[in-house]
Amino acid sequence: MQQKRVMAINDISCFGKCSLTVALPVLSAAGLEACPLPTALLSTHTGGFSDFTFENLDGQMMPITAHWKKLGLEFDAIYSGYLASNEQIEYVSEIIGSFKKESTTVLIDPVMGDNGKLYAGVPESTIGLMRSLLECADYAVPNYTEACLLTDTPIAEQISVDEAHALVDAVRALGAKSVVVTSAVVDGQNSVIGYDHVAGEYFTIPFELIPVYFPGTGDTFSAVLVGRVMAGWSLQRATADAMRVVAELI
Repeated sequence: MQQKRVMAINDISCFGKCSLTVALPVLSAAGLEACPLPTALLSTHTGGFSDFTFENLDGQMMPITAHWKKLGLEFDAIYSGYLASNEQIEYVSEIIGSFKKESTTVLIDPVMGDNGKLYAGVPESTIGLMRSLLECADYAVPNYTEACLLTDTPIAEQISVDEAHALVDAVRALGAKSVVVTSAVVDGQNSVIGYDHVAGEYFTIPFELIPVYFPGTGDTFSAVLVGRVMAGWSLQRATADAMRVVAELI
């Protein structure tokens, strides 16, 4: 059987375990041929380092994909993570439109913020553009902060099960078929919440919060999720396994 191929859109941090340096080996271990489409080149990741170099790769993304198109490359999945500019959000929308077939799975991690606010350097205008990008998504994987920003939902310390379902539905209303929202607190319990459009079911999976911070956990989570979904796992089972992997690595 021919190996499935995934386009992995994310940045490269040359030192530090995050973005493409963790996503590519995970996708490969899942049996996928992972083709990186880098969005930026950094000397280190931005968590805990200062004076890092940052090279925006706006000018490379469209020529790279144009060459892939010329070669006749096709992709079974497209996974989008950190995008370095608003222009790149528009590029990714165009790239997905160019490469997506009926059988292509698109997973978008709308990296914008956490802990109730946008990341430093991310403008408010990114929110509207990211909403448009989710129209392309079979699977959207925002954290709780990003889900609230995308849907104009007030950010709360905790939410009820009904509010969790309403938040997931609000993300689905933007166009995503299935949704996984990480880092939510549901009825006092840290949880990952979601909706699987294949099964037609909501799910809530609680977890024990580990009080440490490591960049790259979200990238690892998304890469495991892509690998499991492409292997035919249900979204709830794939989500639980991604949570297990991240917890064990931490």
